[in-house]
Amino acid sequence: MTEQVAELSEETLAELRELAGRYPQSRSALLPMLHLVQSVQGRVTNEGIAACGEILGLTEAEVSAVATFYTMYKRRPMGTHHVGVCTNTLCAVMGGDEIFERLSGHLDVGNDETSEDGRITLERVECNAACDFAPVMMVNWEFFDNQTPESAVDVVDRLRAGETVQSTRGATITSWREAERVIAGFEDGRVDEGPAAAGASLAGLGIAHERGWKAPPLDASGPESGPQTESGAAAEADTRRAETETVIEQSPTDVRSEETEGTDD
Repeated sequence: MTEQVAELSEETLAELRELAGRYPQSRSALLPMLHLVQSVQGRVTNEGIAACGEILGLTEAEVSAVATFYTMYKRRPMGTHHVGVCTNTLCAVMGGDEIFERLSGHLDVGNDETSEDGRITLERVECNAACDFAPVMMVNWEFFDNQTPESAVDVVDRLRAGETVQSTRGATITSWREAERVIAGFEDGRVDEGPAAAGASLAGLGIAHERGWKAPPLDASGPESGPQTESGAAAEADTRRAETETVIEQSPTDVRSEETEGTDD
């Protein structure tokens, strides 16, 4: 696959500067800025690293350290779609490994490799925090729940054919680059597409409704009764941490020893 990398336009550079301006400390914008670079260039390029460093006042080595630490940042060309199969513990035992192997053979690619037609990049991914829907596959970070090897192959084939594909619990699939732009912080208007939660995730809520359970009211005199100042919140956090540490340090044996002190006299 021949790589064609678009140069960072003045419009993109302006958006990178906009992201930097969203944070009290501009270097905090590096993560979304790298996602924006990927949305334009298909990966984190040397040009993108240099641009981010110049805007944030960081060295290229500092930017590269971040870009090579997180697996969501890619240094090689990506396909039109990123297909991530969760092979962490629960998904693996529920069939995640089998799904990955089937897709790997079907696409003739290994982990983090792109199909010959440039349409699909396949990757083993860590837990997607959707264990109640295991095994889970993600396409451009949208959920595909309760997958089987057959359903996963069907999704991939439809993507390769250019068909419209709807995630099981989220938006209509666009492309990996478009998803990267959203992750960078530029909305695409699809946030309300599809259910955000379903099935087992809502089982507890259903039981609560059936039995008339409600959350207890907040204590008007408690810490949640109103907004706090930053210094007040910090002081409260320090107090709670100190109380917790005191309880942890005082074991049941210590308590019993204190209670029995002097009884032998």
